Amino acid sequence: MASKQEQSIDAGSLPDAIRNYVGGEWIESRGDESHSVVNPATNDELGQVPFSTAEDVDLAVQTAVEAFDNWRRTPPVDRVQYLFDLKYELEGRQEDIAQALTREHGKTLAEARGEIRRGIENVEVAAGIPNMLREQSGLVEDVARDMDEYAVRQPLGVFGAITPFNFPAMIPLWFLPYAVATGNTFILKPSEKVPLSSQIIYEAIDAVDFPDGVVNLVNGSAETVNALLEHPDVEGISFVGSSHVAKYVYETASQHGKRVQAQGGAKNYAVVTESAELESIIPNIVGSVYGNAGQRCLANDVIIGVEGVYDNLKAELVEATEDLAVGSGLDEMTDVGPVITPDSRERILDVIDEAVDEGAEVVVDGRDYEHPELDGIFVGPTLLEGVTSDMDIAQNEIFGPVLCLAKVTDLDEAIEMVNSTRYGNASSIYTEHGSEARKYRYEVDAGNIGVNVGVCAPMGFFHFGGRKESFFGDLHAQGEDAVNFYTDKTIQIERWYS
Repeated sequence: MASKQEQSIDAGSLPDAIRNYVGGEWIESRGDESHSVVNPATNDELGQVPFSTAEDVDLAVQTAVEAFDNWRRTPPVDRVQYLFDLKYELEGRQEDIAQALTREHGKTLAEARGEIRRGIENVEVAAGIPNMLREQSGLVEDVARDMDEYAVRQPLGVFGAITPFNFPAMIPLWFLPYAVATGNTFILKPSEKVPLSSQIIYEAIDAVDFPDGVVNLVNGSAETVNALLEHPDVEGISFVGSSHVAKYVYETASQHGKRVQAQGGAKNYAVVTESAELESIIPNIVGSVYGNAGQRCLANDVIIGVEGVYDNLKAELVEATEDLAVGSGLDEMTDVGPVITPDSRERILDVIDEAVDEGAEVVVDGRDYEHPELDGIFVGPTLLEGVTSDMDIAQNEIFGPVLCLAKVTDLDEAIEMVNSTRYGNASSIYTEHGSEARKYRYEVDAGNIGVNVGVCAPMGFFHFGGRKESFFGDLHAQGEDAVNFYTDKTIQIERWYS
């Protein structure tokens, strides 16, 4: 596999310090612990993120509680004016966010820019909240003699979001715009691995000048998370991360009387049928597997080839995998950046080794990849074949640049393999036959299904799906589900005597 020289490793400016944002002001955490933020492409330290205490969280919550009454009384058409301004501010900072995101996470600049665009898309959708609320009012006259009944959507109070390292710019914007547009106040707890892009997003929020306390941020780790989950004045929690943590967040927050939407892990499969146009789909498959260094919940890391197409599919994927360039995301020539931490790298290597022990064959081996110039945390693109559904690598999330090839006799066998995991996040089929696509859509148990689309990420006006152990809760992120999550319907029944 190729590696190409880094061109602009020090490009872009970063925030001077990593701080909390509470009540419209940047403030220091009260905690005395912190965590190094490291560029995974170089191992250079980028800053120190503070670990906020339960007292820090309580200050943010009480500030948000105090802001709620005036904010909920602000008409929706006035609330969304702040979102229009926020869209403008974010667009003006897109390149700064992309540079920070690439340096703290490792993804390529192209991936970072695309991520920010998808985040801004949610700000745009949330700006339509006045219309979305109106469509769900539902007045019924004369439900009984001289009596009318209707439902009024109302905000609930303070909501928190706990977001992961892999999409630090996009995922906070799955939640924040909808929460505040519907009249709630909001607290973000970003991943301690990647706090820098959130700092710049909140610089945009500060420039918009939301009323004090409407939008807040607390940095931290497990103590910070638990303080949000258990705080009696927090009405709901949104979470994205691994399934075992998602389950913990769901159970803990629910036990404390909160609404919860917790997006967990995934094990996504893509099926290639004999009718698929290989020349057209290979770049799409490769992007799905290796994009973001495989560190995304929509990565299709198991590719199932039906018998008649398998040999050609394998040959094309091997060639494409070997041609990928590994390096810093700030190098515009890089295809695959580093993984997030040394622990992640060791875990990915262990997963590959275990698969080999179980009978898989390494066709393209990136385990020993070393960049000639960068002291980064790299795993080279790796391709395995002979993967079967009883292997651990076929059942559990890899979260690294690893492609697994499996061979089946027909579409029925492929669907059985797809449905064999405990996850239900996403799956794709590559076909030119409508009957195959329809069968797949109907029989596969996943919340997001793609037809000739490798990364089936919903647009902001649709909710983000997820089933089985990929999601805990009832209402998902984005779209109409977000409106339902952040509001409650009050049923109002009226009779007038004069």
